[in-house]
Amino acid sequence: MTIDEASERYQIPAEILREYEGWGLCGADSASWQCEKQDLERLSLIMVLHDVGFRKDEVEEYMRLVLEGETTRERRMRMLEERRVEALDEIHRREQKLEQLDYLRFRMQKEQKEQSERRPGDPK
Repeated sequence: MTIDEASERYQIPAEILREYEGWGLCGADSASWQCEKQDLERLSLIMVLHDVGFRKDEVEEYMRLVLEGETTRERRMRMLEERRVEALDEIHRREQKLEQLDYLRFRMQKEQKEQSERRPGDPK
């Protein structure tokens, strides 16, 4: 099957299949794409790594480490921990933005309530 057919069949973006193929991590070539169970597991992992923010070069490095086996477990764990810290930092930044938005909304609501409670003719 072609990359496009494999992409449609397995619901994996064609660009990810092309990356995978280009890294030489499977026996696939452009003419015939056959996905073994192990290939699908690796492709699934690649998609997760992309989703959590790994850059292409980091995904390739991680996958090469996976192929090297258990001796690379520590390095892979460090890579995941680095990404986790970055994700937590991003969450913290977003929480701060949310707090700012909530504060602005609170002030507007408070001002609106104060204005509606004023009677005509009362000094401002």
